[in-house]
Amino acid sequence: MKLSEFDFDLPKELLAEYPSEHRDEARLMVLNRKEQTIEHKLFKDLIDYFDEGDVMMLNNTKVFPARMYGNKEKTGARIEVFLLRELNSEHRLWDVLVDPARKIRIGNKLFFGDDESLVAEVIDNTTSRGRTLRFLFDGSYEEFRKKLIELGETPLPKYIKREVEPEDEERYQTIFAKNEGAVAAPTAGLHFSKHLMKRLEIKGVDFAEMTLHVGLGTFNPVEVEDLSKHKMDSEQIVIPESACKTVNSAIENKRKICAVGTTVMRTVESSVSANGRLNEFEGWTNKFIFPPYDFSIANCMVTNFHTPKSTLLMMVSAFAGHDFMMKAYKEAIKEKYKFYSYGDAMLIL
Repeated sequence: MKLSEFDFDLPKELLAEYPSEHRDEARLMVLNRKEQTIEHKLFKDLIDYFDEGDVMMLNNTKVFPARMYGNKEKTGARIEVFLLRELNSEHRLWDVLVDPARKIRIGNKLFFGDDESLVAEVIDNTTSRGRTLRFLFDGSYEEFRKKLIELGETPLPKYIKREVEPEDEERYQTIFAKNEGAVAAPTAGLHFSKHLMKRLEIKGVDFAEMTLHVGLGTFNPVEVEDLSKHKMDSEQIVIPESACKTVNSAIENKRKICAVGTTVMRTVESSVSANGRLNEFEGWTNKFIFPPYDFSIANCMVTNFHTPKSTLLMMVSAFAGHDFMMKAYKEAIKEKYKFYSYGDAMLIL
């Protein structure tokens, strides 16, 4: 398939700048692939589609406050620094994006905090906006990490034009977030409330937790018409033995196995055995899923409404069927569903 087949007009007013007041009261569009039907529900109605022994696979990554602002040595210019990943904890080396990039060269120093207690030196260029920084800080590694959290802010997606609010720190984190390392939330999981999780648990639905630390690569635009030529950035994943046992048992018993989000789908599809079972794994994945694709583990999924031409839309389209997905998106726009991170959700059965 070609890039242009994933394009559509998205009215600006459908971009969600705020989440629903209650997490589980976002709207839910339910797609039944077999019957080719579309239903309109609330997210908390999700429970009606699952039974005892079914499994929900969750991404328990935790977003860290990756966006920081520093001042350039001598000129005092304000520079945005977006922490992407730690390269070396001993030498405090980080892979970052800087904005405006044209002002930041190798050898420049940046000062953070009113007391300038944290300093970073630019030691390499990686991409047009990418730099490698060495942080200089008097204190232990734990104190250094604490300082990063203190100075950083929740990295809301660029399309949200408003200022970050203190509530975003909690809003932009799933309630099952545990392992810090993502620069963006696995957004399908944002719809789950403690109350809904409890109700699912009481009903006998099992949860299998795994980790994919979401990087900015997930949101990189696809710039080639031939999708087979697009390269995904690598992201770190962990699939523990406990998750494999839960999932593989559900496969044996022919239960529903639901991937909560595109990140979970990419994680499990990155570690499948020859006989279609989930394998324990710790490492990196640059899996890019687009139509046509045969899925091995999940037989249903929860996802948000995604951007035109995005890798996320391509994966969901591969899962639901391209024509059915585009029909559903057309209906979502007509029915004024909200798109993106804080938007509404979709359940594909």
